[in-house]
Amino acid sequence: MYKSDVEAANAFVEKYKLLNAEISKVIIGQDEVVKDVLISIFSKGHCLLVGVPGLAKTLLVNTIADVLGLTYNRIQFTPDLMPSDIIGSEILGEDRHFKFIKGPLFANIILADEINRTPPKTQAALLEAMQERTVTAAGKKYELGNPFFVLATQNPIEQEGTYPLPEAQLDRFMFNVWLDYPSLNDEVTIVKNTTSDKKVELKKILSNEEIIYFQELVRRIPVADNVLEYAVKLAAKTRPNTEHAAEVANSYLSWGAGPRASQFLIVGAKCHALIKGKYSPDIEDVKAVANAILRHRIVRNYKAEAENVSIEKIIKELIA
Repeated sequence: MYKSDVEAANAFVEKYKLLNAEISKVIIGQDEVVKDVLISIFSKGHCLLVGVPGLAKTLLVNTIADVLGLTYNRIQFTPDLMPSDIIGSEILGEDRHFKFIKGPLFANIILADEINRTPPKTQAALLEAMQERTVTAAGKKYELGNPFFVLATQNPIEQEGTYPLPEAQLDRFMFNVWLDYPSLNDEVTIVKNTTSDKKVELKKILSNEEIIYFQELVRRIPVADNVLEYAVKLAAKTRPNTEHAAEVANSYLSWGAGPRASQFLIVGAKCHALIKGKYSPDIEDVKAVANAILRHRIVRNYKAEAENVSIEKIIKELIA
């Protein structure tokens, strides 16, 4: 596709700029969120979006699917949703043979809306698909789409009747991204755009083949040993009462990040470096993705909650 990785890296920067320009026609003022979601896609990771209702989470996924030219399904998670409702099920055909009818999980981008509303059994079925990129039904394995990306949403305020994701399942998500309210100027633009008859035509920027190519390019980016060491040490610092634990972790954490955090810190830093036009990540790139990667992997203890020490403050100290 490209003569060299350097040429491909330069092309990636241009494509990323075009993607951003196209997405910003619809999504106003959520630049950091868009950047994190795109880094997740190109890093072959998955993303958990946490935000109150009405912050355009669904619209964001819809828009990204459009500009990337990918198939997209939205699954509304409810307490009565069964694993077969998302994976698919076998039915008896007219020829008296069983055939497998694929569920909504068979698409490139899946929006798992309000993932904490469904019981652990259904959550587990989705999370198996995220990890293995295959599903098993009636003893047979079925490959999912390529690329395959899950974007799950959670509402942080309404916790009644929810089944919070256990730490082991949260760990499957590369990023935990917090959505905040837009600024006043951005909200004025949003209201202006959404209360008129203005229709936005979105261009398809990348093909399936190009996305897969750029995902492989991210993996090929070289990393200096000192950057690799920094990422691993940063994850190790979060583990209380261990050899490399930071003082803030011993004081305020009951659980730290596992090796998957170190892996994601490096892959995320590689993609972040590419976006910035660099051919290799440095420590600043690791720091840039650290918040969203560590946020859902460390657990505060009773002392942190009593003293109102936030996860953000703890991560800030670990990075500093």
